Amino acid sequence: MVKDSRQLALACARWADQNKAEDIIILNLKKLTFITDYFVICSGRNKKQNQAVADELIAQEKKGSPGLNLLSTEGYHEGSWIVLDLGDVIVHILHESLRKFYDLEFIWSEAPRVRWKTK
Repeated sequence: MVKDSRQLALACARWADQNKAEDIIILNLKKLTFITDYFVICSGRNKKQNQAVADELIAQEKKGSPGLNLLSTEGYHEGSWIVLDLGDVIVHILHESLRKFYDLEFIWSEAPRVRWKTK
């Protein structure tokens, strides 16, 4: 059960991982912007893989997962950079080449990373 924005970000990271997303990170933006609390950033190797990750998050909302309320989706049809706005959490699913080019981790380098997966 998702109780807060941190748990929602963790759930999104797990769902992305289950759908073979790569290099998944969570950035805590609470002290840096009023737009959202967390970014979940992940990569895929192609359009279909990125769409599959997005499809899982969309399916979770349709199942009625507590705390998951999809406000908007951008870039799904192109599949190279898909953004899912969940309010307190924004999920970025990028083709690996675009992720390197735009380097969101560098842009938001002041944001602490949230540990979500034990090694």
